[in-house]
Amino acid sequence: MMRTYGNFIGGQWLPSCTGATFSTRNPADTEEPVAEYPLGGREDAAAAVSAAEKAYPAWSAQTAVARGRILSKASQILEGRKAELAELLTREEGKTLAESLGEVQRAIDIFRFFGGMSYVLGGQTIPHDLPGNLLFTRREPVGVAALITPWNFPIAIPAWKLAPALVCGNSVVMKPASQAPAMTLELARALAEAGLPAGVLNVVVGEGRSVGAEIASHPAVAALSFTGSYAVGQGIYERLARRMARAQMEMGGKNPTLVLADADLDLAATLVVKAGFGLTGQACTATSRVIVERVVLEPFLEKLLQKTAALRVGNGLQAGVEMGPAVSRDQLEGDLAYVEGAVAEGARLLCGGRRLLDGEYARGWFLSPAVLSEVTPGMRIAREEVFGPVVAVLAAEGFEEALQIANGVEMGLSASLVTRDLKKAMLYAERIQAGVVKINQISTGLALQAPFGGVKKSSTDSFKEQGASAVEFYSKLKTVYLDYSC
Repeated sequence: MMRTYGNFIGGQWLPSCTGATFSTRNPADTEEPVAEYPLGGREDAAAAVSAAEKAYPAWSAQTAVARGRILSKASQILEGRKAELAELLTREEGKTLAESLGEVQRAIDIFRFFGGMSYVLGGQTIPHDLPGNLLFTRREPVGVAALITPWNFPIAIPAWKLAPALVCGNSVVMKPASQAPAMTLELARALAEAGLPAGVLNVVVGEGRSVGAEIASHPAVAALSFTGSYAVGQGIYERLARRMARAQMEMGGKNPTLVLADADLDLAATLVVKAGFGLTGQACTATSRVIVERVVLEPFLEKLLQKTAALRVGNGLQAGVEMGPAVSRDQLEGDLAYVEGAVAEGARLLCGGRRLLDGEYARGWFLSPAVLSEVTPGMRIAREEVFGPVVAVLAAEGFEEALQIANGVEMGLSASLVTRDLKKAMLYAERIQAGVVKINQISTGLALQAPFGGVKKSSTDSFKEQGASAVEFYSKLKTVYLDYSC
């Protein structure tokens, strides 16, 4: 069951320059090793950028359609390995097998989408004000693109950054998160099998302080897309700004779900459980705040607690399990610390929020999903991203106060509303400070063909990810004037 990987540089699988390695273990059973990796450093990252520089001219000279065919073939290869990859994803990251199957399918669909988009990728013809003149734009790649991806969606996020970068004609250097690097390396394997030329994609596994810093500082890196925490993203952004490199930072969220007095409370509780505890709450779009009109607070909490208590926590490979473990000891301890801190500030723990240690739980990083009530907007639990299965419930006297509470944080990624009132739904869509708005839907879950990104400290809010909008970050427009009247 144990796998061994190398860094993927210049089309070759290589050890780190120092020879150092590390391994990952199943967070549901820490006695089970999953894979061994090279511990890359600055020298490995520099070699990856050099390989990408070398491969760039020939790759960018190919037509978008030729590049898209490779993405489409890679999609087929991934589809043939879907079950295998989903099991590996669950073993390394911890989410349920059903969630992993859905995530692998998302990567398959993303590659297929951008393979098809290659047929319409280009500039536009613009009417000129003089006869005998042609005015048009060309869409061209930016050069070497760097991608730094997180552990919580270890194949979907790498795919939605990588596919548009490649179809636009860029060569790429990637650094996946060390907690779950396997999926990024498996994407590289599939693309190599599909015919991607050596050096067009390079993957280095290692610490952010060495690999990430080298990539962000390297003068040959023209653009960098990052998904992760605000603290890390801000540091990378500052490095890129010093040399005027293109930056795309997608960071945290403190996502609200508003439950209004007219809402279907059973639907509202179902949506909160799915968005708050699905994926073990380890999603940047997870619901972590529920803002409820006070008149329906008690009946809503009753339904929420019933549905939370019914959740089955366990190893994601087991049938019927609905929530897996935290990804690591550090993540688990952080979740527990947030719960303890909330109670110390005056919140009431209604259920969960404890480490599970009996029987099958003993060897994993399991905790029971937590619901906190009597939370006020000034509490830390109401302001900071937990990134775990912890839902804080706040009361509001009406829609206006609920909206004010929802907007009263520094982040603005995803926001949900449960109501039957069309006017309030439209006002919410207009006034909520978030990049993604869901009405009577879970705050998690994204359409791959639609733009994605946040506002405030959730994002640099300059370029969107996913859908046709994704190519804007990975390409630049050149305007051409042609006089054929002479």
